[in-house]
Amino acid sequence: MLELHCHTTCSDGTLTPTQLVQQALKTGVKVLGITDHDTLAGWDEARQAAAGQDLEIVPGLELSTTEQGKSVHILGFYPDPEKLAPFLESRLAGRRTRAIAMVEKLRILGYPVELPDTAPGMAPGRPHIAAALVRAGHVETHHEAFDRFLKDGGPAYVAYEPLGTCEGIRELRRCGAVPVWAHPYLWKAGSVPKAVPKFVEAGLMGLEVYHPSHMPHQREALMALCEQHGLIMTGGSDYHGPRPEENLAQDDERHGDAPQLNRFALPRTLLGPLKAAAEQNQTTH
Repeated sequence: MLELHCHTTCSDGTLTPTQLVQQALKTGVKVLGITDHDTLAGWDEARQAAAGQDLEIVPGLELSTTEQGKSVHILGFYPDPEKLAPFLESRLAGRRTRAIAMVEKLRILGYPVELPDTAPGMAPGRPHIAAALVRAGHVETHHEAFDRFLKDGGPAYVAYEPLGTCEGIRELRRCGAVPVWAHPYLWKAGSVPKAVPKFVEAGLMGLEVYHPSHMPHQREALMALCEQHGLIMTGGSDYHGPRPEENLAQDDERHGDAPQLNRFALPRTLLGPLKAAAEQNQTTH
């Protein structure tokens, strides 16, 4: 009944925060994490939608970082928004610049599209540009957009302005957040067990053990790493909302089959250690 990894239209989800809350209530979720990419924009609407309901909103985000040239996503729970907002605005400015550069590459290639409008506090990413390519009739599906133009190394691809993983973890800790490594085994640049001590030294406080991409033996390995390093365990469906079967391309990874909300039916008891870590962190920062 606990979901600690969900996205809304404030980043690359297909449901508004209100719609996500409504879906969570329908599927029996009691604790819902709002973890949009590099933005806090969905929190207030989600809280308002959940007011008076048996649903606790956990404020968070998913910070995009890199380690050894490959994407590493760090979930940050319970950050101080006033401390974190200036840092995120600089990251969002980089995302906007990146999107403009990809649209310009597409124009030069002969496939002009309009840069999608986005709400305040967010910036368009590759899924939004893929949707623009479909609307313009240049491709039939989002998968085709990624495969032909937007995949890593593709003709219209532009890399992120790099943010090192350790730097991102330290920034989250500075802002009172609990940093948790999201879907560790999607990282393809090295050994997860060897990387964990380095990230722990930077301030990592948890691992996302339960994720649709993780095999049973990987979940067991992550549990063992949590015990070894004194880390908390979290989990979630990485829910981006209902979408057509062909629209599975995410901004940084392809997660496989579209996740379903509350697919793990995780116990609410996982929330206690997360809250305790947040209280500990906020008293020291």
